[in-house]
Amino acid sequence: MMSKFLLAVGLAAVMAVTGVSSYVYLGSRQSKVVAPPQKPTAATPRAQAFMLPGTIYLAQSGALYSFSAGRFHQLTPEVGWTQPALYPDGNYLLAVKRSAFFSDVYVLTLYGGVYNQLTNNAAAPRNAWDTGANAWSFYPRLSADERTLWMSYDGPKYVGANYYDVDMAVWAVTPGAPIRSGRAWTVANSYTGGDMQPVPVPGGIIYTKYTYDENGNRTGQLWFTSRAGSPGRALTSTDASCAQAALSPDGGSIAMICTYQKQVSYLTIASWNGSSLGALRTMISNQLVAQPAWAPDGSGIAYLAPGGPAAPFQLWFLPKNAYNPPAPPPVPTPSPTPGGPHNGPLPSPTPPAAPVAPVVKPIQVTFNLGFDATSPLAWLG
Repeated sequence: MMSKFLLAVGLAAVMAVTGVSSYVYLGSRQSKVVAPPQKPTAATPRAQAFMLPGTIYLAQSGALYSFSAGRFHQLTPEVGWTQPALYPDGNYLLAVKRSAFFSDVYVLTLYGGVYNQLTNNAAAPRNAWDTGANAWSFYPRLSADERTLWMSYDGPKYVGANYYDVDMAVWAVTPGAPIRSGRAWTVANSYTGGDMQPVPVPGGIIYTKYTYDENGNRTGQLWFTSRAGSPGRALTSTDASCAQAALSPDGGSIAMICTYQKQVSYLTIASWNGSSLGALRTMISNQLVAQPAWAPDGSGIAYLAPGGPAAPFQLWFLPKNAYNPPAPPPVPTPSPTPGGPHNGPLPSPTPPAAPVAPVVKPIQVTFNLGFDATSPLAWLG
């Protein structure tokens, strides 16, 4: 009996040791994809990390960060800050601060200090609990002359059946003036979430309008309008389902994302002549792309995309040679092979093959962070 007891104890000990060892080993082999994102300021840049020009402003976990020379700097505390946008002169930032029931637009210094509050969407204290009495402002942008603040806004709310209707429309208001003095420039389709991300362009604005197609699928389209109260006209089709427009520094191209009614989002660009888009060109079709932004010096396009399957969004960069490759060098004209006297025609020399343009792939800039994919990037040269 004693031998059987000792054998049982020995087997139990072996099982315990084996189980713990297996657990430790498997734990050491877990993918870092499931690890929580680091704070940008805690992440250590990789050796010889790719350096982007200028300074990019972006959001993670309710805080705004700047990224320049390979380093992140936290500009605000983690209290709901998102959607930074630069002043046209590059001296200040616009940003949104979200609360539980409302959001407001602020002017910040480039170092994150609050300079001014441009909207006041909170309800009176006695109605602070009432979501219908509050309002939301998102995606602020300034006109080139800095006299008009564009934003997506869900007010004013009306008492009645539509009291809690939160479809956003694009509004224009003088910076710092009461929102009631502004005007709605677009008319949103009901129950779609509304019109988003206005982009000021000469002569009007480009924005994303959501609608439902004939199959009942919610789809995005880029629209252009040149006057208040008019929805304008569609620039992209419902089949392409495009959103998140960004104007190139020279004003001649638009970057966007397009889903083509799939669970994907392609990085797409098209020429822009001031009133219409050229053919859509898909640049990246194997990533879930969000929030493209052009480099101020024209060197490429930054965007957000996951670093792997089911992973948080990282910062990526696509060099301009991927969508605007340089002209290949001329093919040298072959010359006849020198030799002695020859009777009859010389054989035609075989021309060399034309050089093949190298494939330019996107560059992953960050690896262990988790940026807000609904927050556009702001890029200062």
